[in-house]
Amino acid sequence: MRGHVLRAFIKKEFLHIFRDYRTLIVLFGMPIIQVILFGYAITTELRGIKIGVWDMSRDQKSIQLINNVTSSGFFTKVHEVSSSSQVESSFQKGDVKAFLVFPADFESRFQRGDGSIQIISDASDPNTANIVTNQLSSIIQRWAQEEGGMPTQKIGIETEVRMHYNPEMKSVFLFVPGVITIILMLVSAMLTSIAIAKEKEMGNMEILLVSPLKSTTVVIGKIIPYLVLSLFNAAIILSIGYIVFGVPIKGNMFLLFFECLLFIMVSLSLGVLISTKVESQQMALMLSLFALMMPTILLSGFIFPISSMPWPLQWISHVMPPKYFIIIIKSIMLKGVGISVVWKETMVLLIMALVFIGLSVKNYKSRLQ
Repeated sequence: MRGHVLRAFIKKEFLHIFRDYRTLIVLFGMPIIQVILFGYAITTELRGIKIGVWDMSRDQKSIQLINNVTSSGFFTKVHEVSSSSQVESSFQKGDVKAFLVFPADFESRFQRGDGSIQIISDASDPNTANIVTNQLSSIIQRWAQEEGGMPTQKIGIETEVRMHYNPEMKSVFLFVPGVITIILMLVSAMLTSIAIAKEKEMGNMEILLVSPLKSTTVVIGKIIPYLVLSLFNAAIILSIGYIVFGVPIKGNMFLLFFECLLFIMVSLSLGVLISTKVESQQMALMLSLFALMMPTILLSGFIFPISSMPWPLQWISHVMPPKYFIIIIKSIMLKGVGISVVWKETMVLLIMALVFIGLSVKNYKSRLQ
């Protein structure tokens, strides 16, 4: 008898699971998506990395070497400059990851066996900078060996590497901005979605929806307390990074806090939007983790360069708010740039915040009807 009861109970549980498509998505969809993301996004291979060239020689050998570098498939030449100020400007704008600098008499030096090339790399992302400089050095040395004729012949070229913004290659310069982004994104969105879902479970949200309060007032009223707490959280994290780990803040502090405020607004409004689609705290938690955690870590450019990912993942990264905030916070903290450099990313975040808030208000209004 007990066996029949157990079988019936197990059958009932299976039916409940198969009827709930959201549970099936979490059970089967999440592992598949994680495998795909980890398989394609986590890579140390370079593809299409943008580099610049400052060629003071403009002779046959320098042109041959530049063509050799760009034809490798790893690098794409996007800039050709003629001064150190242009190099600095390109790095600040994030246009390139590295520069090749050729001296004025490169060909004659190379033929004498004492040629040299300078590699200047943007080390605000030390992992990528290491990979880029090592790959460039390898390509240059291989080309020099082939040009020398014999593999055992003395290679007539040397590479000198300079790291901008992080000369000591401290990995903490990468992780502090990234951790700030992840914490603000996950905590802000998750707390908001769970808190509002809790209100739904207790019946308080229905009372608010039938009250004289407008939907806009309800949404903004839910966002503001978490906005203040999240901004305070951002100040604590920035202080720890600066005092404990020595991460510099070269840019304007007011601009930095404004950008943090804007990103928090995006995260909170996204959390409110998630809460309009779920009915329980459990579903809000799972959806927040599923939709935000892995994409934030893998598709934001925090750890792995977006340019090396397959083009479908690169397109997906364009709709990820953390991607733009990481560019902003690195540029302000490590490069000391102003709004004139990061205004495009700022506008994207502003538009995202307005869109998420608008969709949240619309969803709450539809619940009243």
